Amino acid sequence: MSDTTQPPVFPPPLPPEPPTPAKKNRTNLVIIGAATAVIAAVIGTGTVVVNSQDHGGKQDSKAGAAPSVKATAASEPDPTPTYVDVDENSFTIELKTTKRQCFGSAGCNLTVEPRLTYLGDDGSIDPDAVYEITYEIHGDESGPVIETAELTDQTSLNYTPSVISTTSAATKVSVEITDVEAQGS
Repeated sequence: MSDTTQPPVFPPPLPPEPPTPAKKNRTNLVIIGAATAVIAAVIGTGTVVVNSQDHGGKQDSKAGAAPSVKATAASEPDPTPTYVDVDENSFTIELKTTKRQCFGSAGCNLTVEPRLTYLGDDGSIDPDAVYEITYEIHGDESGPVIETAELTDQTSLNYTPSVISTTSAATKVSVEITDVEAQGS
């Protein structure tokens, strides 16, 4: 049997590509660019230093002159923070009634909790100190009730709710701060 298949037809060969030019050595450009950057940095630094120096006790009054910079500010340690002295006048106090049980003409039993407000900036009191705040509740049928709350971390108030008995439902209950002591400052 004879082979009647024709040989495959290939596309004609492409003309050869023109030779690519050799890459130019850019080392000289990099060196020139780096040298230019270094020179610009030196000139800029020199200008700032010259403009910031004190000339015989007189500050350079040219427009655009940089202000004098003191290097000692960066090398000095941070000063120890100072905090205000806290006393009974540093706070306001109110009572919140959380429970009330009245017995007609026999009076009422109340459970009250202190609500303190610091009158200054919260950041001005020592965060490491524990403040013992003593307060006196008036209106109990047996006389004033003295309690103490602790203020820690500038904002956390720890206290025990107070249970008081009044002679009638109309009895006004009041509170006042009598002492503040800082512990651990």
